[in-house]
Amino acid sequence: MLRHAPFPSSHGRFQCSPIWLLHTRQKSSGGSRPKKKVYHRVSDLDRVMELRKKPSLILELSSIIQSHKTQSLLLRDLEKNVGFVRKWDFMALIERYPTIFRVSGSPPSVSLTLKAQSVAQEEAQAKALMEPLLVNNLRKLLMLSVDCRVPLQTLEFVGPELGLPCDFRESLVPKYPHFFSVKRVAGKDCLELEDWDSSLAVTAREARLAQEGVLSANQSGVRIKVRISKDGNYMGPFAFKMNFPPGFRPNVSYLENLERWQRMDFPSPYLNARRLDPTAPETRKRAVAVIHELLSLTMEKRMTSAQLDAFQAECRLPSKLLLCLIKHHGIFYLTNKGVRSTVFLKDAYLGSNLIDKCPLLRFNDKFVALSGRTNMDLCNSNSSIGAIV
Repeated sequence: MLRHAPFPSSHGRFQCSPIWLLHTRQKSSGGSRPKKKVYHRVSDLDRVMELRKKPSLILELSSIIQSHKTQSLLLRDLEKNVGFVRKWDFMALIERYPTIFRVSGSPPSVSLTLKAQSVAQEEAQAKALMEPLLVNNLRKLLMLSVDCRVPLQTLEFVGPELGLPCDFRESLVPKYPHFFSVKRVAGKDCLELEDWDSSLAVTAREARLAQEGVLSANQSGVRIKVRISKDGNYMGPFAFKMNFPPGFRPNVSYLENLERWQRMDFPSPYLNARRLDPTAPETRKRAVAVIHELLSLTMEKRMTSAQLDAFQAECRLPSKLLLCLIKHHGIFYLTNKGVRSTVFLKDAYLGSNLIDKCPLLRFNDKFVALSGRTNMDLCNSNSSIGAIV
């Protein structure tokens, strides 16, 4: 199995080393060098981080503009909203995408173009479609925790990944008093579940298997002898979908061990972890299922390592979380591309594309598409916006 040592990070309790070719000490005779262990990159998922940079800036600037009553922002005030360093990134963005942003007036201000305003009006409908999904996902998240409660500080930290509005405590929680309540526990404000719904205690993994007919075939009582394939996938009710990275070639011994692990049953992630022996193999496999489910509840099926680590106490995640993620590299992918290390759920992606998108992501894609490839290089004007700031 791969070995990978964590090292201190300012962004969380663990972070994957930027050096992907790692040395591990092994017992050896004489002066032989330790063998090298390789953590294989997945270029398609690394590319996701690169592809999201510009769209994130476009959506952020659009949100800032629309937050003002005048639906415009003075260029001289841009620094107050985003800071001195980031201001220049946004200035370049305004100049590069005239199909989205329009500069006018004296003193100059930036606003959305008429076409961008028309598309932006669809955001309200997208958010309305998102609300029932957010409520259900928030209930499922609380059901995953041992006490059916999570500190509000943790929810605010991961809120953008879940799709929660920044004011969800005031705008969303009070609308559903039969589902949620805010209580003070151990000096922290926590969101607590008021009503357990067994119909929600179905994981994304189980839903996929049911859709593929695997669970119904198993419940029929017909035993079918199935061998694991070379790509690590196995048709069984307790199996995870595997997607090994390019360049990884498992040997026979590895596949045999993986088959035993894929066959092994385990308790549901929605079963209270206090009842379980943390050292049991089934419990350790359940921990993998909990991580899988947590990532499934996010909009883009990914979290930063620090965000995932924030659920360690509430969801009883493995103490050596980094090693768990790397050991199960057919299920998860850890990348250091971007500002923070990020954990991807592999089966949610096809190449660099997210397979299932929620209404808010579909709206974001439609808005960002206004930039258009034909407009990517339209920044050759003799007059520069930077000159008037």
